[in-house]
Amino acid sequence: MFLTIDAKDTRPIYRQIVDGVKTLIARGDLREGMALPSVRQVAGDLGVNLNTVAIAYRELHQEGFLTVRHGHGTVVSSRRSRRVEV
Repeated sequence: MFLTIDAKDTRPIYRQIVDGVKTLIARGDLREGMALPSVRQVAGDLGVNLNTVAIAYRELHQEGFLTVRHGHGTVVSSRRSRRVEV
């Protein structure tokens, strides 16, 4: 997964992660059923706190972009399961 954090960006880091994952999904770089790296791995790769990544993953899950399978990791959800916000 190719995410970057911009220290000059006014958005919180968790929001940058959420927006970055949504962009990767929209571009087709992340497709339905693809596994995402663990929270620990993303935090280490980006040099951020584990809780920051966990908050981002939780928000993406609540919005229907990710499915959490305990013991099996986090995967991209199907488009049908996503909540549409107007």
